Amino acid sequence: MAVYNVHSRVLPGADADEAGALLDGLATDHDRLWPGDNWPPVRFDRPLSVGADGGHGPIRYRVEGYAPGQWVLFTFTGPRGADGFHEFAVLPRPDGVELRHTLAIHARGPARLSWPFVFRWLHDALLEDLLDRAEREVTGTVRRPARWSSYVRILRGLARGRRPDVVPDLVHSDV
Repeated sequence: MAVYNVHSRVLPGADADEAGALLDGLATDHDRLWPGDNWPPVRFDRPLSVGADGGHGPIRYRVEGYAPGQWVLFTFTGPRGADGFHEFAVLPRPDGVELRHTLAIHARGPARLSWPFVFRWLHDALLEDLLDRAEREVTGTVRRPARWSSYVRILRGLARGRRPDVVPDLVHSDV
């Protein structure tokens, strides 16, 4: 099963250097991009550079390409059945900067079920949280904060071993 998934956000008034600095800080002690307050932190075995291995939670990947401040490309190394890549790109625009995340995989074996029923929903929620964070960092606010769906809250509750009906509604504000 082919999967192509894109999330992007225009950061109005931002310049490429501001957004690029967010990208370059990924997985550092001062990471201002990754929403580690609500999601497993992204970690690598060395600073962000080609050849760095790591990931977040059960998702594992290797840095295959990196242009500081502009682009980073990761190839998946786990879980089994997710063959492909994901990348972040900082794209200058006349009205600001677009931060884009692209995921392209061929789901096989267990991923044929885990992607559409579990990982897709969590991935989409995480990426929207990340884009909210980027927007807040460079503009000071978020025009339309992302909200987790009931299904995402249920999946997160199950992953934590809680009953889904007692998982708090973690709606993000724009403060």
